[in-house]
Amino acid sequence: MIDIGFGPQVCGDLTAAAGREWLVTDGRGGYATGTVAGLRTRRYHGLLVVAGETPASRKVGLVGLDPALTWPSGAQVRLGAHEWSSGDVDPRGFELLERFELVDGLPRWRWRIGDVVVERELAMTYGRSCVAVVHRLVSGGPVRLDLSAVCTWRDVHGERRADGPALRMEQADGGAVVEGAFRLAGPDWRPEGQWWLGVHHREEAARGLNPDEDLWYAGRFAGMLDRPGDTVSVLAWADDLAEEPPPATEVVAAARRRNRAVVGAARPADGVDATLALAADAFVVRTAAGPDVVAGYPWFGAWSRDTMTAYEGLFLATNRFDEGRELLRSYAATLSEGMLANTADTGRVEYNTVDAALWFLHAVDRHVTLAGDADLGAELLPALRGIVDAHLAGTRYGIAVDPADGLVTQGGPPDVALTWMDARVYGVPVTPRTGKPVEVNALWVNGLAGLAELARRAGEDAGDLVRLHERARTAFRARFPAPVGWLYDVVDGPAPAYPLGGAAHHDDDLLRPNQLLAWSLPYAPMEPDEPTLRRLLAGLFTPLGPRSLSPDSPGFAGRHRGGPAERDGGYHQGTVWPWLIGPLVDAHRRAKLPVDDLLVGLEGHLGDCGLSSVSETADGLAPHAATGCPFQAWSVAELLRVRRSR
Repeated sequence: MIDIGFGPQVCGDLTAAAGREWLVTDGRGGYATGTVAGLRTRRYHGLLVVAGETPASRKVGLVGLDPALTWPSGAQVRLGAHEWSSGDVDPRGFELLERFELVDGLPRWRWRIGDVVVERELAMTYGRSCVAVVHRLVSGGPVRLDLSAVCTWRDVHGERRADGPALRMEQADGGAVVEGAFRLAGPDWRPEGQWWLGVHHREEAARGLNPDEDLWYAGRFAGMLDRPGDTVSVLAWADDLAEEPPPATEVVAAARRRNRAVVGAARPADGVDATLALAADAFVVRTAAGPDVVAGYPWFGAWSRDTMTAYEGLFLATNRFDEGRELLRSYAATLSEGMLANTADTGRVEYNTVDAALWFLHAVDRHVTLAGDADLGAELLPALRGIVDAHLAGTRYGIAVDPADGLVTQGGPPDVALTWMDARVYGVPVTPRTGKPVEVNALWVNGLAGLAELARRAGEDAGDLVRLHERARTAFRARFPAPVGWLYDVVDGPAPAYPLGGAAHHDDDLLRPNQLLAWSLPYAPMEPDEPTLRRLLAGLFTPLGPRSLSPDSPGFAGRHRGGPAERDGGYHQGTVWPWLIGPLVDAHRRAKLPVDDLLVGLEGHLGDCGLSSVSETADGLAPHAATGCPFQAWSVAELLRVRRSR
């Protein structure tokens, strides 16, 4: 893997160190995450964040373990870091950091105070909601290490206040059980129990959300570090509370072994591939229903569109064929009226996308092609044909194949946005894209061709699919080229002056990246077009991937900043989306244009923001600061996929 580490110039600079985040996951949707500085900048930061029945239903438990060193003389140095609603940052332990690094994907901090050097390592148990934090004396001593356990128990998206009930604590062997939900264990536990008031999260303030909360100081652990090699460790876990996990040092060692095995199984070509393969592993989780994909950390759960878009990169590029097969079967069971269940993040299963089922067709085709899994193709063929039949008959939200040309149209109620550009402000879609979106129809043409091939492999007559494909492809080639020199983003949409469903129609020629799928998919409807691709590159490309709208277009938003309405308003109006690097590179390869230079910025991004991972979004204007989730599944997957397919 690539080396990711920082010295005191970064660690001691609060802005730089607090802007770089690390992530460790438990394979179930839970995680530990924070910053290089040790400063919690998000409500989502914590050492034990526990997934519920779904990956999205998470709760924050152990917030932090604040270290403090005490010498025999009585002198004490605190190594933690907190920001308060007053604006103060106290303590400032990051100023004593001489090194932060990821070792086999696990975070390691190294503090130096004179001749005393202490390291902290952290890992989670795969398949169990358990975190282990190990402190080791590297040099100097003797010193006593105290670890203040700072806790809460709340929904990951919320806050808890001191004006509510105190956290309930019960004594347990070597520590305590908090709220009956999670357990702490370590040496020399001393319960305390008091509120720390006004802890501030600067990233939440920047997002226009409530930035402050109160935390519960549950107590502290303590142990002597007499000589180099001595350790003081703490465990926290949230399932099987009566069953203590293995010693913390063993948890760390096991996590390191597993991470190495994950990388080895992916057979990476170089250090960047290895880093991305391990980053991809964080998104593949196992729930009671089987394998699934977390769309992004720290706040997303599973979204079928993201899962199927990321499928090839997460599963096939990393040789996770068996898990992938199980996931595809599981998702096939959610099909309803030709639509794939999208997400349960809202607490209920929703069917509200026009493209997730079409991405599913693509994912199954890629699995069968790359894994040689003809049996799965034959098994799922009836369900896949059902998708086509439902689109021909018409399904929810006006999604249907237009009998006039064989292309897919969509347009439901005015408060619904069905494409991946689905942001809404005050319930109104920012980019409704009613009509026939270009990427939806590229996926439709691609899906029909892939399904015809699956049918032929299964020994079935594919003539009906071939005819549907040829008709849709012919119509696509006739309808989508625009006089401006690129493809329309949407055709046959309602004219702005007419109500939804009015007689007049409008073809939208704004320069957006959705058209890349018309050249990039395996059965893309368009032949490579070098002049058009060069226009797209000039208007949309940034070092972190394509913009969602060209800067000279009306409504362009160059900064993805501010409160929820402002951010959602700019989400697809110029904001950069790194996942689109996949279609961009594929289209350029098909046109025999150079692509290696297109990946340099994203490869460098692995050392910024979400360390060893790729962000959800970035500003459309330089310097293209990362925004959104710092760890995003389809961003990682598409960068890994196009690198592995070279």
